Amino acid sequence: MDVQKLTEIIGADFYTGVPDSQLKALCDYLMNRYGIDKSHHIIAANEGNCTALAAGYHLSTGKVPVVYMQNSGEGNIINPVASLLNDKVYAIPMIFIVGWRGEPGIHDEPQHIYQGEVTVKLLEDMDIAAFIISKDTSAEELADVMEQFRKLLEQGKQVAFVVRKGALSYSEKIVYKNENTMLREEIIRHISAVTGDDPIVSTTGKASRELFEIRTANGQSHKYDFLTVGSMGHSSSIALGIAINKPDKKIWCIDGDGAVLMHMGAMALMGANSPENLVHIVINNGAHETVGGMPTAAAKIDLVAIAKGCGYPNAVCVDSFEALDKELIAAKSRQELTFIEVKCSVGARDDLGRPTTTALENKENFMEFLSC
Repeated sequence: MDVQKLTEIIGADFYTGVPDSQLKALCDYLMNRYGIDKSHHIIAANEGNCTALAAGYHLSTGKVPVVYMQNSGEGNIINPVASLLNDKVYAIPMIFIVGWRGEPGIHDEPQHIYQGEVTVKLLEDMDIAAFIISKDTSAEELADVMEQFRKLLEQGKQVAFVVRKGALSYSEKIVYKNENTMLREEIIRHISAVTGDDPIVSTTGKASRELFEIRTANGQSHKYDFLTVGSMGHSSSIALGIAINKPDKKIWCIDGDGAVLMHMGAMALMGANSPENLVHIVINNGAHETVGGMPTAAAKIDLVAIAKGCGYPNAVCVDSFEALDKELIAAKSRQELTFIEVKCSVGARDDLGRPTTTALENKENFMEFLSC
């Protein structure tokens, strides 16, 4: 289905969400039509964030907003849906558009398998009526469903369109870029050269995929790395838990700007505990690159100031490999919590692969390494 036809049938004029590769056609259409426009389209930090933002839109306009997300974000909306939107509370109508990763019977990455199995059930448990959009869904069928949904929305209920892989299309190509020059894969190559045998916790998406391929190309073991293939925004908290319990090891966290934004409270916790053996590196390209390249708010904020405000005793920003190497070497020998923001370009190799080990193998090998 053409994504413009979908938006015409829905008839809303405000969208907010967290980008998803399954919804790339929708995201590209919204960026092409509105860009980032406070009146019509805002990319949020996490799915709960955009649900509350959309609630504010309804309270101030009386109109029905649309929230888009990958199905992994359903967990983040449970609280605001159940305790804010529900018709037993404030009865705030809302339309969700959910990208269905890990749909049963469709091959996908391990972090999406269980989430895919429970996607529709979670919506049902939250009393959200759902309709599944497939490649062969007609505009007439969708219009009929939307008429039924409008009756529910008038009652202060929420509804959802669950989008199967390839169900939406958009003909115009959108190019996302910035002015930074360093490639993320090369940044990670420099990091791994300095870390040596130290454990690394890497964030979800292309960063973990690139780290895995760098280890393979170097003939190194993958036991040093915990690849956080799911649970976006939580890699720094995982690293904190490891650092606290393994004070004799230097722990490195390779994070992303979208992930940091998603659960920024983790930085406050990191600063409050201030483990002396942890280095938190945020590779900032100002984009949700793994799911298409749509912008994040991180391109316009001062992450170093935030880190310092959260209590990190050392926080710097670098935009060259010379400066990066200098700060990595200093962090390696320093016995204090360190934060390094690395300005990065948007883009990755077209032939970038995925880890060839299972998530369970990764966990077991990493735990065995940590125990040595």
